[in-house]
Amino acid sequence: MLDISPHLEEGADALYLQLYRYFCAEIQSRRLPSGTRLPSVRALSQHLRVSKTTVETAYHQLLAEGYLESRERSGFYVVDVDWDSLAAFGGPTVRTKQGKVAAQPPAAGVRKQASCTIRYDFHQAQVDAEHFPFELWRKYSNQCMQRENRSVLYYGDRQGEPGLREEIARYLGQARGVQATAEQVVVGAGTQVIMTLIGLLFGLRGQAIAMEDPGYHGVRTVFQQLGFAIQPIPLEEDGIDVEALGRSDARLVYITPSHQDPTGIVMPYAKRLKLLQWANRTESYILEDDYDGEFRYHGRPIPSLQGLDKDGRVIYLGTFSKALLPTIRISYMVLPHSLLPAFHERLAEFDQTCSRVHQETLALFMKNGDWVRHIRKMRTLYRKKHEAMLRALQEQFGSGIHVTGQDAGMSVMVEVHSDSSSADLADIAKEAGIRVHPACHKWIDQARKGSPSFQFGFGGQSVEEIEAGLRLLKETWQPYLREGAK
Repeated sequence: MLDISPHLEEGADALYLQLYRYFCAEIQSRRLPSGTRLPSVRALSQHLRVSKTTVETAYHQLLAEGYLESRERSGFYVVDVDWDSLAAFGGPTVRTKQGKVAAQPPAAGVRKQASCTIRYDFHQAQVDAEHFPFELWRKYSNQCMQRENRSVLYYGDRQGEPGLREEIARYLGQARGVQATAEQVVVGAGTQVIMTLIGLLFGLRGQAIAMEDPGYHGVRTVFQQLGFAIQPIPLEEDGIDVEALGRSDARLVYITPSHQDPTGIVMPYAKRLKLLQWANRTESYILEDDYDGEFRYHGRPIPSLQGLDKDGRVIYLGTFSKALLPTIRISYMVLPHSLLPAFHERLAEFDQTCSRVHQETLALFMKNGDWVRHIRKMRTLYRKKHEAMLRALQEQFGSGIHVTGQDAGMSVMVEVHSDSSSADLADIAKEAGIRVHPACHKWIDQARKGSPSFQFGFGGQSVEEIEAGLRLLKETWQPYLREGAK
């Protein structure tokens, strides 16, 4: 084996970063000349007594910056680097078999300049597209597009296709206890479109809306742009603080009770009743966003707020983005009967924003029972991924983190016991090829956000990728965890 003897120091920078810098120095000094074949990942990990992940990550960083090239079935090789151009371009120009490519950044300042390929992405909204029923969807889509069904090519119902609204109302009654008729269902291209309609329904400028703090920033942005006064309401261990809500002057509140975004809190039955009592007493309305209510992994499902509502004070919101695919862009709301006249008066001229073809396809998918079968399959699949993520987080980080939201949904929230900011930790992870997603922007009152927090989604990755990504993340973040954390 080549004489590869880096000084790797535990407790300093991540081991992969130390190894990366060692190779940069060796290549720049030409102690590793052009064309040199480096040891395999397995061989070098055994030689240095470090994990294969450490070596693999260092190699991939060097690949990304042009120091190495990978030759199929042969291994990693040092490329021809023209150091004479370093001063002119601010970094070495690299020559590979394919010829001369752009200048690369020098080893110094790696953290700010490296553009590592992302191998693991823990985005909270990613879904498992591998198990999407492509053949069935294509079948129903083709059925909609038959020549004799050419009416589908024209504008459809402004409120949404009647067949789809009937299927949504039927499904919600069976699965979520929602009391709805097709007349009450309004379809729109995503939650933010639905929220815009609600804002227009209640009137713009100066209205107050209460929101969970922390909470879903996408909805908050919509209401801010519409001129509503946002009133942040803190969370308790079981959800929104109803007493604090009562002290506000808001008569409209947006909540995510079945899987609070981002903390994952599931609002219990007793608090739901208390919230409904507030709405009835103050003649207010509750916007209940049940964005991933299909996925509950422990205990019996809690009825929707709308299903418990006897006074018409809840507007129920749902989406097909989490359980089916986000690209289909179909969300919906269920309006109380008392709001239907105002809806038809104020919004009757608004064209439908969802593709009519997708609406008709989804209606057939639901009518033939494939939607319910798909939900059952995905619930089983996500339960396995959910358990794998919780297990891997505990094994890798232990007391170094605090996890919430472990009963439902497609993500968990992780507070990291570190003195670094969430932005810094995200940058450090990105250098290793891992994308993590800070939750700090979901706090309205930034003084309350506490330790660096992240939402970890598991929908878009396999169990093996979840485990490998968290192993690498632990190694990457280890130097930045507080003293005494595992």
